[in-house]
Amino acid sequence: MAKMKAAVFVERGRIVLEQVPVPDVGPNDALIRISTTTICGTDIHILKGEYPVRKGLVIGHEPVGIIEKLGSQVVGYKEGQRVIAGAITPCGHSYACLCGQHSQDGGASLHGFKPAGGWRFGNTIDGCQAEFVLVPDAMANLAPVPANLTDEQVLMCPDIMSTGFAGAESGGVRIGDTVAVFALGPIGLCAALGARLMGAAQVIGVDSVPERLAVARKLGIDVVVDHKKGDPVAAIRDLTGGRGVDVAVEALGRQETFENALRVLRPGGTLASLGVYSSDLRIPLDAFTAGLGDNKIVTALCPGGKERMRRLMAVVASGHADLGALVTHRFKLDQIEEAYDLFGHQRDGVLKVAITP
Repeated sequence: MAKMKAAVFVERGRIVLEQVPVPDVGPNDALIRISTTTICGTDIHILKGEYPVRKGLVIGHEPVGIIEKLGSQVVGYKEGQRVIAGAITPCGHSYACLCGQHSQDGGASLHGFKPAGGWRFGNTIDGCQAEFVLVPDAMANLAPVPANLTDEQVLMCPDIMSTGFAGAESGGVRIGDTVAVFALGPIGLCAALGARLMGAAQVIGVDSVPERLAVARKLGIDVVVDHKKGDPVAAIRDLTGGRGVDVAVEALGRQETFENALRVLRPGGTLASLGVYSSDLRIPLDAFTAGLGDNKIVTALCPGGKERMRRLMAVVASGHADLGALVTHRFKLDQIEEAYDLFGHQRDGVLKVAITP
């Protein structure tokens, strides 16, 4: 049986490089030889035991690669073609898919409901921090990469860009809106860029890491607020003349940033939550105006599928989203444990790492 190198979840606190079998290809699948992938903040939640997955699972959900082998029923693609697949891999025929909620798709099972069921790579099936990954329902999920785009240019599309943009989309950003984004990690930066592309007149970013604030300015965020230099809620209230923001995006997954995002909303504003929370949230009575403020709290999991990927790559190709600055460090797959240590401890101004074979 052929073997490959892969980053495997062993136990809480340990993701290690191991030799595992190369996946067998079913009739509707495609085997992708990974050319570039990355580590996500959600992978760190898995590493810390804050998000449960089975022991022995290959981690990772952001693949760029080459089609190595196609299943017997897959048409419209060819071996040797460069492709990406979203972190969310809908089957296309579940109840969730047919309701338009592809990210909540449970896969082959049409019965019952599995929250976030569309996220399979590195969650319920083996992921892509490996030499190969098996893409299920390939005809619904493989998106050819335009020849004029590099791997790193499209590396954010499978998850980070899709998730960040989903925050702006679910928040209903409109032309002329003021938007605040709490936490300018890769997802928050993409949420800010998505808000700008949807017509926001003013985008305010909140963080304290100098490298993140610098990238935010490079991406065209209007105002950056360093929360270590003062109360960000008061700062945003001042910036908006006391009005508050139309949409606030929470992109960290912590109680403090959730509350702050709620407190800066105008009456009737929307809080778009993108963070992955590891404990129960509390909604403060005053910030929620006792439930009488006409505010909305919405959540979003990154949309997937080949059409979402095509659209995101079209935005990149147009020049409207240059996310190259997000890749700050590069490692070989053999160095994956070193990459996890750097990314997990957020050292050296890391935003995203590129992992190549």
